[in-house]
Amino acid sequence: MDDAIELSGHTPCLILAPHADDEVLGCGALLADRWQAGKPAHVVCLTDGAASHPRSALDLTELRARELADAVSILGGDPRTDLTCLRYPDAALHDVPRHIVIRALEVLIRRLGSHILVAPSPLDPHCDHVTTASIAETLLERHPQLHLLYYPIWSRWLGRGQAPRVPGTRRITYPVNASLKSRAIAAHASQQGHVIFDDPEGFTMPAGFVEMFAQGPEIYDERSE
Repeated sequence: MDDAIELSGHTPCLILAPHADDEVLGCGALLADRWQAGKPAHVVCLTDGAASHPRSALDLTELRARELADAVSILGGDPRTDLTCLRYPDAALHDVPRHIVIRALEVLIRRLGSHILVAPSPLDPHCDHVTTASIAETLLERHPQLHLLYYPIWSRWLGRGQAPRVPGTRRITYPVNASLKSRAIAAHASQQGHVIFDDPEGFTMPAGFVEMFAQGPEIYDERSE
């Protein structure tokens, strides 16, 4: 359990989520353990999530922000202090000038005193995940006190639970409370076909997706020194 103790220690932790729902799919158990034990953790959602249903008349940005806040609350966090939404364009994070994103995240790192940085796997086949992972690498170069770990989402799904390990890392598994994590994932109802009905071609989590991530264990790839 040395790996779990390291991850759930008192060192301030910053979770980079490209989209609302990545935080709980990839890191819900870790966040729940930290928040419920009074240990510092903060989620920063980088995009507005509006590209999931581009033809919907609903305000996707606000809807997904509310769902994210609900998920954070279920896991034991306080959305007022433990969550930041940057609202860059969904599926176009790579078009945002890199220095703008870096500057916003560095403000959070300094304010929170973050030493653990958790980002999506660079092997995830989604442009926003790849961009976020690259940003995390830049932050590591600029702030050597940071300890970087990656969590797989789409690479894990395509691997049927067996995500490829990021080169130059060691694999850590983290136990999951499936009931709690399922409830937090359910807060993201817009991504599960329960809320948005005016864009039938929009994104819906595939069958078995929730179960894979809810039942765990969570996977983290720790960057080697």
